Amino acid sequence: MSNLIVSPSPHLHGPESTRRVMGDVLIALLPVTLVALLCYGWSVLILLLSGVATCVLCEYLINRFLLHRPCSVGDLSAIVTGVLLVLNLPPAAPWWIAVVGAVVAIGIAKMTFGGLGQNLFNPALVGRVFLLVSFPVLMTDWTIPHGLLQDHLPSLSAQVDAFSGATPLGVAKEGLGAGSTLQELFAGGQFNWNMFFLRPGGSVGELSALALLVGFLYLLCRRVIKVTIPLTIVATVVVLSAIFSAVDPARFTGPLFNVFTGGLLLGAIFMATDYVTSPMTTLGQIIYGVGIGVIALCIRYFGSYPEGVSFSILIMNCVVPLLNKYCKPRRFGKEAK
Repeated sequence: MSNLIVSPSPHLHGPESTRRVMGDVLIALLPVTLVALLCYGWSVLILLLSGVATCVLCEYLINRFLLHRPCSVGDLSAIVTGVLLVLNLPPAAPWWIAVVGAVVAIGIAKMTFGGLGQNLFNPALVGRVFLLVSFPVLMTDWTIPHGLLQDHLPSLSAQVDAFSGATPLGVAKEGLGAGSTLQELFAGGQFNWNMFFLRPGGSVGELSALALLVGFLYLLCRRVIKVTIPLTIVATVVVLSAIFSAVDPARFTGPLFNVFTGGLLLGAIFMATDYVTSPMTTLGQIIYGVGIGVIALCIRYFGSYPEGVSFSILIMNCVVPLLNKYCKPRRFGKEAK
């Protein structure tokens, strides 16, 4: 009886479990993962097997031999971390990159803090940023591997040829640095509404905005996440980029480009909404989403990196404890001041 923990009422119980929630996240990630496998072929499959297997094995070994507690891999959180990590890697990255990133994500970002529910930062993003800082050449090699869809879609092959050298964000950043205008850089018409459906180039999970949105709708229908954080992030980026683009259209990219390129949708839907590292209240979530959008866009416009979503989410992860402390809802029955 001494092990019982007693807390004040009310006591609410629901059917949700960690395993169910993580299972729904994996189902939501299935559309973009399948599209990536079809477009990029065996390279992505090898990365997935390497990253997921390492995450599961690392969590099992730490629980078994370091923490001496029951194995927690059955909750599927390690698998989710492995899949998200791979979706943040270049499709042509070597298999050992996924292994190193998985060890950092699970061993340092997750288990060092005590495991699921206690980590301060999103593990997959910690692994991705560690790899970006440690292996910048490999993590910015956007060579596109050959996949099944390229044999059946001539338009896709043309896009592959256009994007093999750099991502759209990289093209914009390098071109503006060289003195070109956005009108000159985008004169070929390759940056258009087709980016919404299928846009080779960039990380594995950036391939299709449509596939990401299908997963987003599934998570909403299953009530795994709320619309607050993703909508706030996207709305912030849309409003700010529209203002900057209206002021100087030759230098600042517009809303559609910033939403459909890079990892904005992937980060807003699947990583910024992580239960552990995001605020609990609606007001906190709005502040959190606005902060992510502002920081990401500032890095894209004024920073040395063409992409800033990973950094912005990790920075705002640091603020979450403060948001949870100062954005508490009013207690039931308490008079407003």
